[in-house]
Amino acid sequence: MDIPLSPLVARIDSRLDRLDLTAEEAFRHAGLAPDLLEKMRAGKAPMPRGPKLARLAEALGTSVAYLVGLDPDAEPPAELLQDDQATLGLLAGDEEALLRAYRRLDPAAKAALQLVVQKMAGPG
Repeated sequence: MDIPLSPLVARIDSRLDRLDLTAEEAFRHAGLAPDLLEKMRAGKAPMPRGPKLARLAEALGTSVAYLVGLDPDAEPPAELLQDDQATLGLLAGDEEALLRAYRRLDPAAKAALQLVVQKMAGPG
C-alpha cells in the first residue's frame, strides 16, 4: 500500500503543532533521523515503515492508522507494519514486487506457489 507523502507530512505537521514539538525532537524521540521530515518533504526519503512508523506515531501521540490517513480506530494494513526491506538494500525491485504480491495471497495459494517455484528452480 503506497501512502502519498504530502498528506502524511501534513498530518505529521498537524501533530507537531498540536504537541508544540519540533520535527527534530519528535523524530529523534522516535529513533529516526532528525532531518527525515525535511527529506520526505523534498521527496528524497520514503515514509518510515514497520517499527519506525509505529515509533513515530507513538512520539506524536497518535496511531499509525491516523498517520497514514485511515480511520484512527481501524487497524492499519499489515504491510505498513512490516519493514520495507528494499530500503535496506536487501531486495531488488522485482523481488520486492514478488514479495508484496505473495503477502496478499491466502495460505493455500502461498503453499501452491511455493511448490511451483521449487519445481521451477529445480534441485537445490
